[in-house]
Amino acid sequence: MLADAWARDRPNDEERALLRDLGRRHREREIAHTDPIPLIGLVQLYRRDVPGLPPGPDGCDVLQVLWCPFEAHGPSRYGLAPHVRWRRSGQVAVPLDAPPLPALVGFEGAVAEPCVLHPEQVVTYPYAGSLPARLWRRVAAWEDAEERKAEMRGLDDKLVTYHHDLSIPQGCRVGGFPSWHTTDPHSMICEACAAPMVLLLTVDSHEWDGANGSWMPAEEWDVAEHLRDSRPTQLTIGRDGLLNIFACPTEPEHSHQWSLQ
Repeated sequence: MLADAWARDRPNDEERALLRDLGRRHREREIAHTDPIPLIGLVQLYRRDVPGLPPGPDGCDVLQVLWCPFEAHGPSRYGLAPHVRWRRSGQVAVPLDAPPLPALVGFEGAVAEPCVLHPEQVVTYPYAGSLPARLWRRVAAWEDAEERKAEMRGLDDKLVTYHHDLSIPQGCRVGGFPSWHTTDPHSMICEACAAPMVLLLTVDSHEWDGANGSWMPAEEWDVAEHLRDSRPTQLTIGRDGLLNIFACPTEPEHSHQWSLQ
């Protein structure tokens, strides 16, 4: 509409009124921003399908993560509000063909595109900033040596590094070590029993990035490069980041915690 309007001169009064209406944060007049809306499903995992998925409380075998599509509805009034639920698959008699979706969402990337999961097991190592200083110095020395070798051979390819290629996988994953690439590493402690929490699940905006695609899923290597999609879920986590969800390792029914990276 704008392209047509500026091609002839400028928007008319009717078009200006429509543009003002489209620019409003909430455009559904029948829905107030304080009205209750259904949570949106992000992840559903069955233990039978995902190796390493920790046990849920009282024999639950399905892990579900949902969130509210309005950041202002979270406890802090400016961040995400994920909800973690454990369920028993045997108690679901008639599953819904299509989940309920709100008529209004607060930001682009709030609704996940349905995706088929292909679990792939990989070896992970702690985030670089979490390593003991002596060990990190050895890793840094190895990276420097690899860079010098590449320079001597005249290679222009992207160098393999511990942080980007060898330690923390990109993409949505279960378990392993958390990434702290936007904040300093800090301990996540269970509020109920004071036990150090472990990473339960990571929900990422991207499945991989980088020039060499070191964390690209195995299925993508057989796909033409121009057809590869590093954002199959179309989710936007924070500022195009990721969501780490932590669980108590001693009592799975204790409240979960999360961090945005």
